[in-house]
Amino acid sequence: MKNRPAKETNTRSERAFEGVAAGAGIALGIVYRHDSHAVVQVRERRIPAAKVRAEQHRVLEAAAEAASRIEALQGRAKRMAGAAGEEVGYLLDAYQQMLNGSRLVRGVQKRIATDRINAEAAVMKEIGLMAEAFAAMDDQYLSARIADIREVGRRLVESLGGKDTETGFDDLPVNAVIVADELSPADTALLDPKRVAGITTVLGGVESHTAIVARSLGLPAVVAPPELLSAAENGDEIIIDGTAGRVIVNPGAANLNKYKKRRAAFLRSQQSLKKLKSVPAVTRDGFRVHLHANIELPNEIPGVLAAGAEGIGLFRSEFMFMNREQLPTEEEQFEELAQVVKKMGGRPVTVRTLDVGADKLGDALGLKPGPNPALGLRAIRFSLSRRKLLLTQLSAILRASALGPVRILLPMVCTVDEIKQVRGILARVVATLKRKGIKIADPLPPLGIMIEIPGAALAADALAQEADFFALGTNDLTQYTLAIDRTDEQVAYLYNPLHPAVLRLIQFTAEAASAARIPVSVCGEMASDERMTPVLLGFGITELSMNPASLPRVKKRILELNLASISGQVRRMTAESDPVRLKAFVDTLGDDG
Repeated sequence: MKNRPAKETNTRSERAFEGVAAGAGIALGIVYRHDSHAVVQVRERRIPAAKVRAEQHRVLEAAAEAASRIEALQGRAKRMAGAAGEEVGYLLDAYQQMLNGSRLVRGVQKRIATDRINAEAAVMKEIGLMAEAFAAMDDQYLSARIADIREVGRRLVESLGGKDTETGFDDLPVNAVIVADELSPADTALLDPKRVAGITTVLGGVESHTAIVARSLGLPAVVAPPELLSAAENGDEIIIDGTAGRVIVNPGAANLNKYKKRRAAFLRSQQSLKKLKSVPAVTRDGFRVHLHANIELPNEIPGVLAAGAEGIGLFRSEFMFMNREQLPTEEEQFEELAQVVKKMGGRPVTVRTLDVGADKLGDALGLKPGPNPALGLRAIRFSLSRRKLLLTQLSAILRASALGPVRILLPMVCTVDEIKQVRGILARVVATLKRKGIKIADPLPPLGIMIEIPGAALAADALAQEADFFALGTNDLTQYTLAIDRTDEQVAYLYNPLHPAVLRLIQFTAEAASAARIPVSVCGEMASDERMTPVLLGFGITELSMNPASLPRVKKRILELNLASISGQVRRMTAESDPVRLKAFVDTLGDDG
């Protein structure tokens, strides 16, 4: 939706809205309303039988053009840091699949032939029927995909009309604050932090892909402020308080002055954080914490080093498998991994084996979502069902381990048998590489597991006897424990990492790791939240891995803490059941240390 010219005068009164804080910082800017669900208007017209084939060919050409544009967006997504790139990339992958020889394209071509209507009208009819069918399904995951279907249909119609849609944010005013119902993955891939001052969306939660992108880009963000769209017009002045979760439209002089001072103070604090790059993360009473970074692409290494990370706690290997017709060879995987290990200059690199399935679909893998993708064939389950694929990946990782310290991390492990199976495959790979005279690390890289399923957390004492280290994936652990899809705005407000059940699972995992004398880290979004830092340290977590942008804030919090004074309090908080009191407890934890 194009911006109307900014109003020359603004006589409307100040209005404030309370939402959910999703990206720290203060933004003072100008409203830019963005309608991600703008309805594409098309005119239906009849076509003669002689032109059916030509109209069908138009659909194929438009699908190819739309796919090419999405591919360009995927390139931008890959340049986004860590979780942001992953979150946007996976959803763009789903868009691609809908365009490449899919039911949608075939259905449109069939409708052109049977109804004798133009391609644009056929697309809109087919999209409408698919959306109705998905809405009728008793499946939360599939129902949530309706927005994706409509987005792909819109892009296909616009390609048929020859409209260039990839410049949707090119007419942004200076210091634009994006105000929207929600932002699609394609929208977020187009955001330029040099032009965007902040974001606020009516839909979404603190763990929605919009929120994750905002934090990775360092943009102040607030989600779920009710009735904001009816109050904010293009050209209005607006304040986003991404720390308190507050949005102010048409602020008066008093609030403008107050928030200008707050913003200046926030920016000064951000500058001071840069001075902590070389300072070890040690609490006031001498407890050493290791701060690592999560990445997806080798080109993120400069940001990792600039933030002062001691290593990479989570290197997502999925990018090597996405948007390909053929699986990457062992040599291709080795080259990518070797690049990362070399650039880290002796700092440890933890490589997570392929974590695909559910919403993470790869064309080359031939994955089909099951009736409940989140609970289906994914992550380590998928890898063990494709032993050759796992063998190839482990071989590439072992070869890269000869170039620097490497750890192997298995996603979504639930049973001891899964670890034993991987160890058996690993032994075969080691024997093959040694027989060929190929150099690998000696001793072999540690083999660790992600704890992201409640069953794994409850069986952590048994798993600790087979694993060399644990990495807590708090995003999925919270999601599975509470049966909440964090990307579904209808229930996102229920996503609560401070739920007593989640805290108890973290505590049990940490205690099991301590008893077995193996390291335990947290590499979910919880590690990026400095409010949660004393909680995690109080449970005995020794390593935190996060997006590089969050690392200085978390380090500052660690330096302020006295661990001895909070450990007992943290362990007692798991007995608390009131979420309000829990939040208040966490907000003040460590303040007297």
